Amino acid sequence: MNTIGQQRSRKLLLAITYLILLIIIILAIGIGSVRLSPAEVLQTLTGSGSEQWNTILWNIRIPRVILALIIGANLAVSGALLQAVMHNPLADPGLTGVSSGAAVTVLFIMLVKPELSSLIPIAAIVGGGIAAAMVYGWAWTKTQGITPIRIILSGVAVNAVFGGVIGLLSILYSDKLPAALSWMNGSLSGKGMDAVLTILPYSAAGWIMALLCIRQANILRLGEQAAHNLGQNINRVRITLSFVAVFLASVSVSMVGLVGFVGLIVPHMARMMIGSDYKYSLPFSLALGAVVLIIADTIGRSMFSPLEIPAGIVMAMVGGPYFLYLMRKGGA
Repeated sequence: MNTIGQQRSRKLLLAITYLILLIIIILAIGIGSVRLSPAEVLQTLTGSGSEQWNTILWNIRIPRVILALIIGANLAVSGALLQAVMHNPLADPGLTGVSSGAAVTVLFIMLVKPELSSLIPIAAIVGGGIAAAMVYGWAWTKTQGITPIRIILSGVAVNAVFGGVIGLLSILYSDKLPAALSWMNGSLSGKGMDAVLTILPYSAAGWIMALLCIRQANILRLGEQAAHNLGQNINRVRITLSFVAVFLASVSVSMVGLVGFVGLIVPHMARMMIGSDYKYSLPFSLALGAVVLIIADTIGRSMFSPLEIPAGIVMAMVGGPYFLYLMRKGGA
């Protein structure tokens, strides 16, 4: 297929994916203890539904679905950028310590300083940034600078360290832990429109920064030698992309806790379906990440109703085997 044909097919696939996202949103809004048909959902969205429907949808379901969309998009874009930085399809915010670093600062505020809860998004970004700085600090050498394999190994170590801190906080403040338990499992339950309005400005800023990094991500995809030949400072490019990835992952953790594997699975699926050019794969990952997490959250809240399974647990049950599959395939 020629280049023009490839571009047309990729643009068509992008359009189809965003259309599927819209359909998934409408279906997810209608699923719950009181089920609504797509037509009834559309009636409510246009203001012609009953008062009961308005209350259920606008106060509970719509904010939750929108939040799942935002978090899924954030984590997928973050994972895509980290995989470009590390030149490894197994890179993920959760596996490289970024999510754990953000989780430590958020959990500290929730358990120790709840009066500072308004600062949780900023604290999460700081925590994720500290984790990223530790990863790059340990990965950097005078002779080679920063190499992808050293970043991954350092990320595993940092993830273990912050995981231990999370465990320590859970033990020391076990009397306050029930309030944070839902958050630790990556649950979207109980989140209203205020949560959406809190995270949306951060996420929108992160998406814009990510789209502005497409050219740099494509340069890294070409390999270090090609990037050097193009006059690029590899370490500076990696740090820039990592900052955007950390930013998106951290604000997601601040709102719903640890939701793993979205940043691993979605970028890999995007490469298989639309190719490795970040001009297409990044916006594709954004939409596909939203679709994946909306589906995961909908399954979690409807399959065992009235019990709810947090989206983080659903993603772990699906993502774990998929991660092992990728490893068996040699990380391809």
